[in-house]
Amino acid sequence: MKLNVTSYSTLVFDCDGVVLDSNKVKTESFYRAALPYGERAADELVEYHVKNGGVSRYKKFSYFLDHIVKKPSEIALKRLLDDYGANVWDGLNSCSIAPNLERLRNKTPDARWLIVSGGAQSELREIFKMRGLSGWFNGGIFGSPDTKEEILSRELECGNIVRPALFIGDSKYDFEAAKSVSLDFVFLSGWSEVKDWESWVAENSICATRNMESLTSLERE
Repeated sequence: MKLNVTSYSTLVFDCDGVVLDSNKVKTESFYRAALPYGERAADELVEYHVKNGGVSRYKKFSYFLDHIVKKPSEIALKRLLDDYGANVWDGLNSCSIAPNLERLRNKTPDARWLIVSGGAQSELREIFKMRGLSGWFNGGIFGSPDTKEEILSRELECGNIVRPALFIGDSKYDFEAAKSVSLDFVFLSGWSEVKDWESWVAENSICATRNMESLTSLERE
């Protein structure tokens, strides 16, 4: 599949593993938050988290309490979310920003840029502000508790996402979310935690490239 990134009116980015090298930060934070329930339970949560990349922390911890430790509790859910948030904050402030992101912004001056992430919306907006990235995303920075499908549908309906639009993601869920609203999709493999990504993109005829640097070169194809 050939893809000209500069031809799109809107570029929609996932955050973790796409704009920020933060997948490992979040995986470790899930493990540490769940560790009081035991190493085995924490390992099971990490396995579920990796298999469901891009899904919000709220759903992952709810699943953890309901199905892994089988101790559903609103108090316990809040404690897990608070512990996770504290663990992840420093990592998000210090992890690498995708190389060539600024180059892509300069090459798409008329495009609207959005973040659509499974991360907490308030946290995302604060992190992007602190790291000097907010100004590039003139279409807004969006996250949980709304799902990606809900965000994409809403922003399309209100005219914030203008077609043709491209979703740039690193998870199977990103692809499904893009497909649900008929957006073009490109998969970035470099920081992704999808273990079987090569066979998966082949089976689904998905355009894939390694990172933001190679993404900018796709415009010449």
